[in-house]
Amino acid sequence: MSRIGKLPVPIPDGVDVSVDGLTISVTGPKGSLVRTMPEGVELTLDDDEGVVVTRLGDERMHRSRHGLVRSLIANMVEGVTNGYEKRLELVGVGYRAQQRGSDLEVQVGFSHPVVVNAPEGITLQAGTPTQITVSGIDKVLVGQTAANIRKIRPPEPYKGKGIKYEGERIRRKAGKAAGR
Repeated sequence: MSRIGKLPVPIPDGVDVSVDGLTISVTGPKGSLVRTMPEGVELTLDDDEGVVVTRLGDERMHRSRHGLVRSLIANMVEGVTNGYEKRLELVGVGYRAQQRGSDLEVQVGFSHPVVVNAPEGITLQAGTPTQITVSGIDKVLVGQTAANIRKIRPPEPYKGKGIKYEGERIRRKAGKAAGR
């Protein structure tokens, strides 16, 4: 049995969870999330323990989805209570980001600024010109939005210029001068 999947998901105060078959709805102080889980698992709502995930069979697909579904539900509960955020850093001369309403305008060495539109439920902030904060209640959407922004200009290995996650280490290469 899955070690993660067999643990019940605790529900903190102020969070309302409703289960309808494979669809789960979580509402908290920061917002609400609704998600349909894959087949092969059963969701039950217990007043004492929280949400309990049990698998319907012992097939490979059921076993693999057991822990996944439990983690998705735990991420939903965490998102509506605390939220998620990812921080990005712009490294390079002249690289900067500016707030344009709810969108972001990023200048990273192209001949034109790149406008990043914020998806629904995501907040983009440019605190300083070289830092971007992506925040929201859906962990998957926050991570995907941060990855899409990083994809505009990923960090290159010679000088380290580009958009990187905060705390990310870039493996550096020596370049042509090292061969001499």
